[in-house]
Amino acid sequence: MSRPAPADDFTEDRLLGGRVVLRQPRQGYRAAIDPVFLAAAVPAQAGDSVLDVGCGAGAAMLCLARRVEECRVAGIDTQRELVRLAGDNVLLNGVGGRVTVMSGDLLRPPPRLEPGSFAHAMANPPYLEAPSGTPPPDGGKAVAHVEGEADLAAWVKFALTMVRAKGSVTFIHRADRLDRLLAELSGRAGAIEFFPLWAGEGKPAKRVILRARKGVATPMRVLPGLVLHEADGRYTAAADAVLRGAAALVL
Repeated sequence: MSRPAPADDFTEDRLLGGRVVLRQPRQGYRAAIDPVFLAAAVPAQAGDSVLDVGCGAGAAMLCLARRVEECRVAGIDTQRELVRLAGDNVLLNGVGGRVTVMSGDLLRPPPRLEPGSFAHAMANPPYLEAPSGTPPPDGGKAVAHVEGEADLAAWVKFALTMVRAKGSVTFIHRADRLDRLLAELSGRAGAIEFFPLWAGEGKPAKRVILRARKGVATPMRVLPGLVLHEADGRYTAAADAVLRGAAALVL
């Protein structure tokens, strides 16, 4: 019989200016700003259902549930220990009535996930291709950062499968893999909106947010994006407003 992990194996952090409480492992993969920006870009409205693919400890789905108070969010992840932690975080934040989390593999999804049943899907896929470098020594970080059996094509296919016709899929990914992400969406989705997250004024973007709609043919739009940092390293006012939950990303 397994024993619960000691309390000092976890930290209790705050997102959206304290409106979201997130317990997460002290070691291994830890949510930073990417899931907050991802959730802020999903065009969910009250009553919509959203799937968080690779939800981890629940950062993105909890931020979205807090921002859009009457939406319903389901999360799926392969790591059972993170699924249990995400379930604890759902209860800790008092959103158990409309946020659920399940253990599952997107290549072999659980039967309860019905294709075409979500208005939106969001994902923060592993940023590195399997052969592209040495994976982090920590197993949790490796799963989060390096593609396994499910590559980027599988993540895109699953997200599109799970949303209804004209539903949206939103990804945050490395800027240098934008071409691959666009290739996987080609012929499957349109109304693509490309939103760079600039590291600073005059600096290149390391992350991009990309949103698309299933089965539509509207041309792509390249948007101005958002500058994250001032010259002194502080967040810009616009970035800080998103991180505190005072603003959504308008794509």
